[in-house]
Amino acid sequence: MSSSAQTESQPLTFRRFKDGEHEWKDLHQKIFNADHSHKCPTYIQSTPPCQGSCPSGEDIRGYLNIVRGMEKPPAGMSWQEYAWRRLTEANPFPSIMGRVCPAPCESGCNRNEVEDHVGINSVEHYLGEWAIANGLKYKAPEQTTGKKVAVIGGGPAGLSCAYQLALRGHEVTIFDEREFLGGMMRYGIPGFRTPREVLDAEIQRILDLGVQVRLGCRVGTDITLDELRLNFDALFLGMGAQAGRALPVADCEAPNVVTATAFLRAFNDGRLQHVGKRVVVVGGGDTSIDVATVARRLGHIEHAHPTDFEGAIAGHMAHDVAEISVKQGAEVTLTTVFPVDKMQANRHEVEQALAEGIDIRGGLAPVGIVRGPDGRATALRLAECEAKMVGPRLELKIKEGTEQDIPADLIVSAIGQAVDFTGLEEFNNGKGAVGADRNYQVQGKPGVFAGGDVLRPHLLTTAIGHGAIAAEGIDRFLGGEELEKRPKIDVHQFDLMRKYVEKGVSLPKVEEPLRGTDRTAGAVHNFDNRSERYVIPHGQLFLGHFGFVARNQRRIVTLSRETALGNFEERLGLLSDQEAVAEAKRCMSCGLCFECDNCVVYCPQLAVKKVPKKEATTGRYVFTDYDRCVGCHICADVCPTGYIQMGLGE
Repeated sequence: MSSSAQTESQPLTFRRFKDGEHEWKDLHQKIFNADHSHKCPTYIQSTPPCQGSCPSGEDIRGYLNIVRGMEKPPAGMSWQEYAWRRLTEANPFPSIMGRVCPAPCESGCNRNEVEDHVGINSVEHYLGEWAIANGLKYKAPEQTTGKKVAVIGGGPAGLSCAYQLALRGHEVTIFDEREFLGGMMRYGIPGFRTPREVLDAEIQRILDLGVQVRLGCRVGTDITLDELRLNFDALFLGMGAQAGRALPVADCEAPNVVTATAFLRAFNDGRLQHVGKRVVVVGGGDTSIDVATVARRLGHIEHAHPTDFEGAIAGHMAHDVAEISVKQGAEVTLTTVFPVDKMQANRHEVEQALAEGIDIRGGLAPVGIVRGPDGRATALRLAECEAKMVGPRLELKIKEGTEQDIPADLIVSAIGQAVDFTGLEEFNNGKGAVGADRNYQVQGKPGVFAGGDVLRPHLLTTAIGHGAIAAEGIDRFLGGEELEKRPKIDVHQFDLMRKYVEKGVSLPKVEEPLRGTDRTAGAVHNFDNRSERYVIPHGQLFLGHFGFVARNQRRIVTLSRETALGNFEERLGLLSDQEAVAEAKRCMSCGLCFECDNCVVYCPQLAVKKVPKKEATTGRYVFTDYDRCVGCHICADVCPTGYIQMGLGE
């Protein structure tokens, strides 16, 4: 088991103004005149950096505020269901993503400036599991539009697009060439990371919305594009990039040199039962870690014929041989062109791989393979190198005279993926991908949209976000609307006006601006939503409000070299109800009021007051009496979330 997190309190000092400080930090503060200014507080909703970093566009702050109890669910609904429904407005795979997403949201979390990020991924995992255990379903629309959309590919992008389109009332049919839906979630990630019963449950919810499926049907071969165009009103290209990239060396083809996608597909199909004694994986990203850990668990057959594991990858594995043979642990070496501490793989996954006995060697680039008399590879030849990324391009400098050979019974190339355009050549932009605009409409192809790895191989959660944005574009296209420019910050946000409706608070109809004023009855008092254009940094928060609180971490089983062999059990534990709530309470609600009362308590003019309960809702907890306010700035200084900013005097 992993070691427990540090729990003792640590002194934290986040003073905004220090003794003897007399210089202005910026010109905006110079508007002060003694104890007053020409500015007064405004209430500004901003995007927290966790959401700004989430490729699938989740309203993270929103569902954490529900879990912590700040935003109350409607009558008759549990907080777990309410939070899950808020989460799945963007992402229909919370249980899967809660397990495998590398969580860029946590890297961006402002709480890192206090002690440690909020465990967003673990709360998402908890909500996803709770929903499955309690049989939650999506709510189908009451009416359908009569429009039909064909989705090519049943991976994360295609399923996400189909889900969002079905919620909008469109008829959706998914075409996938494989036996099951899931794409890389099923065929590119081992089952001990994405349990199949969990994946099936989250996919079935989408199908229950009325989504039709045609499996074992490849578009371009089994059915033509002309047939789809004739029978459907729009197309979505989500076929993924499931063709692996070969080693970037000349004459690298050999029976026992394979790609990572072929290796993992064979394993996930149940065809790969063992590997050779010595396995060398070339990569450095998360896929290469998956290959290495699978190889380490499979082990090898002590007296296997050389072609047995090659036959497994080709689809002709002799299962009876595997079942009666003695399995021993494989010696797995993972090489990467980057130094080990600069690898692209998730740091936690690297540490787990090292603990399992996988030898990771950095700063090495493949330059050739060594062959035996039968043509099979017996070793991978590598040389020391210096690697750096220049934009999206890798620059590699080989150090002459540093060549070395690593013996291998199996060599796996995990250096990237490619799109198979067979029958779909018209969509190839000449660079092995599909070109699309900000709405993910394919260039020069009205009504054809794309998302996921066909645009560029990236995270599963990125593909989910692509599918959602494309679905919105398809919906507008089907409605005959212009595809508008996407917002600068393209994620789901807390909707104050929807919250008013949900709570039953009615606002009189107004002709004046609905926001940014305190003079019009029915307007939302001195409030502005800048979420589409502004991510609030930690410097805008009052960090001194937050004390040290250790993160509630999931239990993670760390295997050793001995215990990894044959162990395909899930390694990731689940937070309890109490731990999930406690972790959500660590969220600082950046950019949205979380009702701490600091502004009310510290206002020397008694100008900041609570909104009457019958008019109040989440996000509208306080208002300012401008007849009393002198613009002293104190309320903004003590606002922990940065929700109060000084304005109105410019």
